[in-house]
Amino acid sequence: MPAHPPRQFHLNAFLMNAGHHDAAWRHPRTQPERVTDLTYFQELARTAERGRLDSLFLADGLTLWGNARYNAVGGFEPLTLLSALAVATEHIGLIATVSTTFNEPYHVARKFASLDHLSGGRAGWNIVTSGNVAEARNFGLDEHPDHALRYERAAEFVDVARQLWDSWTDGAPVVDRARGVYTEEGAVLPVGHRGAHFRVDGPLNVQRPPQGHPLLVQAGSSEDGKEFAARYAEAVFTAQQTLADGQTFYKDLKARLARHGRRPDEVRILPGICPVIGATEAEARALEAELTALQVPEYGLQQLSGMLGTDLTGLPLDGPLPELPGESAINGNKSRFTLVADLARRERLTIRELIARLGGGRGHRVFAGTPEQIADQLEEWFTSGAADGFNIMPPHLPGGLEDFVDHVVPLLQRRGLFRTEYAGRTLRDHYGLERPAGRSAPAA
Repeated sequence: MPAHPPRQFHLNAFLMNAGHHDAAWRHPRTQPERVTDLTYFQELARTAERGRLDSLFLADGLTLWGNARYNAVGGFEPLTLLSALAVATEHIGLIATVSTTFNEPYHVARKFASLDHLSGGRAGWNIVTSGNVAEARNFGLDEHPDHALRYERAAEFVDVARQLWDSWTDGAPVVDRARGVYTEEGAVLPVGHRGAHFRVDGPLNVQRPPQGHPLLVQAGSSEDGKEFAARYAEAVFTAQQTLADGQTFYKDLKARLARHGRRPDEVRILPGICPVIGATEAEARALEAELTALQVPEYGLQQLSGMLGTDLTGLPLDGPLPELPGESAINGNKSRFTLVADLARRERLTIRELIARLGGGRGHRVFAGTPEQIADQLEEWFTSGAADGFNIMPPHLPGGLEDFVDHVVPLLQRRGLFRTEYAGRTLRDHYGLERPAGRSAPAA
């Protein structure tokens, strides 16, 4: 009986303007003046593809994230940008965040089907429910919809999108010029959806995507988020600070899949890591300290206030956090609130220290070290049941991504942990996930 090939992990490049550290734009190795320059993102995409990474990911929100006085915020709408990157790359997957709270299923299904066709089957959708009241106030609401209601709407939203992608059979159109038939009878059908949140007739006005459905990604780690992921997600971007927490999340989410008729290998779990890389450990730590020294406290304080749902303005930076509300009182990103609050309590951090700790990853793990130490960390989490791969969050761009691709990826390849060449064409191929079956084609 042939031996199974060794298990390898998956790598996604999470690209964010000048880099993930909130002071990256002030560092001389970055290019914040280029965050609306297409060629900048094309260069980043080609670097990630040169490293044979599975995918790249663009986050998004429907408000201006952060204070533009103190950070290089704002930029391209991600699906527009990914459509341009699709023609500048050949293999790498292209994942974009799109909210289910402030969009309609028909729009979103159409856009992702288009991106999947444009890219030859490389589209992925990071499904979010939107996390703050500022987004709601850009759409005529005074308050953010309730957390549970947002996930209820999201579930129906994804169900409708999948029905729309399946409204065309595979193989339609047939383009039979002799008979004058473009599609067979029954190859394109309405979906006729009637639900609590949506009424959608269909069919979609885009042929079925090359992947059947774009890859479905999710990033929430609240109870609602984990249940949603267990039902729908095929890749999960998550944030844990410790190996033990990573193992707990991994085991919990995988155990939930059976209730939805799914196997553990149908979901890839990718914790985020912000790798601060140096030729020596001292060099890496010096770079980390250099970025911390460039932080603007006013910016960090505003970001921290948002994460904790508590206005920290005017509190002493070298004092502790005030009493925080319970998680049940948070209507935004519950999982990030819990992570940050637990980190502050566990390590008894002052507000200034917490701002510094969150500067590189906003709650994701930050690790400073040599390429070998970074590779060791990734291998440990992968082999210890905490990850199927990793969401790589370069602290500064473009250099942080180049350092990872040129110095960490070769080590992972030599250890047999990561591919040396792309084996397939689509994003589903890269992640080792099956293509969803569509409706049977009608008889000619």
